[in-house]
Amino acid sequence: MAFGRVGRYAFISLIHCHSKGLLRLSVQPGWLECCTGAKRHLLSEDVIKLQDFQQRKLAVAHLVTGSKDNYFEQFNQKLQKHELILEKELKLLLHMCQSAEDLVTARDAIFRYHEENRNLAFGEFKFGPLFMRLCYELGDEEMAASTLTDQRLKGFFNNGTSFNIAIDMLFTKECYERALDVVREMKNQGVLFNKDTYMLACGTCYKLNSTETYRICSTLLEEGQSKGHFIPRHAYCFAVALALRQNDVEKAQSLYSQIQGTDGKICQNLEVVISAMSGAVTDCIRVLHAALVPKSPTFVKKLEFSQEVVELLRLRSEHGLYMERVEQIVWQLEQAGQVTGKSLDYMLCQAPKTKRRPQPILEERRISQRTLMPLRSSLRSE
Repeated sequence: MAFGRVGRYAFISLIHCHSKGLLRLSVQPGWLECCTGAKRHLLSEDVIKLQDFQQRKLAVAHLVTGSKDNYFEQFNQKLQKHELILEKELKLLLHMCQSAEDLVTARDAIFRYHEENRNLAFGEFKFGPLFMRLCYELGDEEMAASTLTDQRLKGFFNNGTSFNIAIDMLFTKECYERALDVVREMKNQGVLFNKDTYMLACGTCYKLNSTETYRICSTLLEEGQSKGHFIPRHAYCFAVALALRQNDVEKAQSLYSQIQGTDGKICQNLEVVISAMSGAVTDCIRVLHAALVPKSPTFVKKLEFSQEVVELLRLRSEHGLYMERVEQIVWQLEQAGQVTGKSLDYMLCQAPKTKRRPQPILEERRISQRTLMPLRSSLRSE
């Protein structure tokens, strides 16, 4: 499969062609790119739970007696002697890993544990997400990918979370081909795709931007829809952007029409791009005018439009009937601070914000820590 390199000059070349009177009716693939490249992860901390994992590691470090090196030496001897590995021993080992060498020991322990317990009934502790979070913490994306795709461990990573964390890590490191391999392995093993999987898979296909990944993305969405799976808006946005990069405006319009709730920043930018590429300049003006908030306090949230999206609209309206109106509305948006230098690629590859969790102390505390007597309501309210 061809690797779709991140284009750094496609949008500039488009303007250059236009300046020479060579403007084409279709925008070249790769124009939806950030000049600096978007290298953020797609999953939020609510899914990755790396901070929770690190807190548990700290707690374990305080409870364990003796040195870590001594523990790993004893564990390696146990592996050499082919001794039985217990669940609690493996769990402790994974929480004590601090280096790449420790991670190799953990992987070997997983192989042994799976070999000894592959025929046990379901319900035991799920080690897959724990190992993937460890790989994430240590930055070893290849260890995560190779372990997931190793056929000797088939069935060990029997939940979507393990695969999703690995795909997100590979996406962050720009290892898109490897991420797609993990998606294929997940599908081959029959592990159920969830909303995060669809988003990650579509994002990976979008980054690779080839005819083959365009086909894969379309097939995954069609299969998910036929099975009644929930396809998140972010996945559709990636698919729409990929269709635009492949100059398939009709497909982009079809996918965009399936998005529930298109009032967000990414969707509004995509709508302008679709309308501009299809020649519907008046629709672009309508979207921009509806989003314009000329006079409002700085803390009021406003829709932002990417500079590259605005420039595309200017390009498509130049010397046309609506050129002056486009220039006017763009100028108004700029004055209102609603035109940003962030590319659409940057917007697409941004992880959602972590949901705030309620403070358990304020909600659950009902007795005094000193007297163990019930607290009065007035004290609780304070």
